[in-house]
Amino acid sequence: MSSLAHVSELGALDISMDSEGLTDINRRLNEASVHQRVEWSLENLPGTHIVSSSFGAQSAVMLHLLNTVAPGIPVVLTDTGYLFSETYLFIEELKERFNLNLQVFRAAESPAWQEAKYGRLWEQGIDGLEKYNAMNKVQPMKQALSELSVGTWFAGLRRSQSDSRMQLDVVKKQAQQFKVHPIVDQSNKQLHQYMTKHKLPYNPLWDKGYVSIGDWHTTTTLQEGMSEQDTRFFGLKRECGLHEFGDGDGI
Repeated sequence: MSSLAHVSELGALDISMDSEGLTDINRRLNEASVHQRVEWSLENLPGTHIVSSSFGAQSAVMLHLLNTVAPGIPVVLTDTGYLFSETYLFIEELKERFNLNLQVFRAAESPAWQEAKYGRLWEQGIDGLEKYNAMNKVQPMKQALSELSVGTWFAGLRRSQSDSRMQLDVVKKQAQQFKVHPIVDQSNKQLHQYMTKHKLPYNPLWDKGYVSIGDWHTTTTLQEGMSEQDTRFFGLKRECGLHEFGDGDGI
C-alpha cells in the first residue's frame, strides 16, 4: 500500500481528537511525503488554513510548497519592524514571484514608540527578550489567528534546527488550532535539493553566513563551534514564543 493510500485511510478528524488518535495520525503521516502531508491536512483539517513565514534562509521551500498545493493560501508575517533590509527585499521578491496572499501583523505600538517607552528591550537580558517577543511576535500572531479564524496553521519548523524542536510531530494541537509541520524531518540537504529542483532563492543573508534569520539586533552569523540555535537571541534562548503558546493563552 502506498504512503498516500495509507494516510488517506485516516479520513476526517474530529476536533476533539484524543492524544492516542493524534499519535496514530502522526505515525502514518511520518511515512508520507511532504506534499502528501500538506494535501491530507488541507482536505481533513479545519479551515481557515494559513502558513506562517519569517522569510528566513530557506523559507521559499514552504511558500512554494503551500502555494503549489493551495494557491492563495494566506501567508502570515509578524513584522517586528527590525528585520534586515535584505529580508524586507526578499519578502517583496517572493510576494511578486509566488503572487502571495501576504497578511502582515504588527504590535500595537511602533518600534520607535516601544524604544521610547521601554528602551531597547533586547539589551535587557532574558526578561527584556521575553517582553519584546511577547509584544512583537506572540501577540501579533494571536491577532492573526483570531482575525483570520484560523483552524489549521502550517509552519516550517524542523527537528534539526534546535534541541527544543527535536520531538516535534507532523501534526499537533496547539490551543484551538491544528499545527502542521510538513518539512519537520527534512535535512538541509533535502531542502537544498528541493530549492535546486524548483530554482528557488535563499534569503540573501544565507550567503553572508546567517543560517537562522530574525531581527538584525538578535541574529548573528554562524561561527566555528556554534550550533544554529546559538545564532539567535545571544544564545540565551532559541524560541521567540511564536510556536510555543498553548491552551492557557485563551486562543
